Amino acid sequence: MLDFDWQFSILNFFNMYELLFWNYCDGIYLNHHEVYEDICEEQIDIDGLEALPVQVIFNRIASVFSKWEKVDDRSWKNNSGVGAFHIRSTPQSIKIDCYGTEGKTMDALVSIMEEFKCALYDPQVPQRYDEMAE
Repeated sequence: MLDFDWQFSILNFFNMYELLFWNYCDGIYLNHHEVYEDICEEQIDIDGLEALPVQVIFNRIASVFSKWEKVDDRSWKNNSGVGAFHIRSTPQSIKIDCYGTEGKTMDALVSIMEEFKCALYDPQVPQRYDEMAE
């Protein structure tokens, strides 16, 4: 768990938003929600998903959010505003848990992942935002 002061933790306990990203192998298109569930269960290898350059993605996120406090290797906190996020990854996926994070921050995270051709899956809706989405 992130090491925030108690007010920040209580406020954001009720304001968490998940962003998930992965790429399908060519010619593969799976049930998005089932892929989401597999990722949440931290399955390491999911048939039909491509490997991602996870360390390169982490480096890019660290660069874009360099003014934020890096709480640990996978967590950032905005000391000059609201919000924080924590990243979980497998070799094939990136899951970002946003806590009290503003929309513009989440948009920046989505934009970073678009640089790596990773479409957003929003489990709150649920919908995947890519050219094959219905």
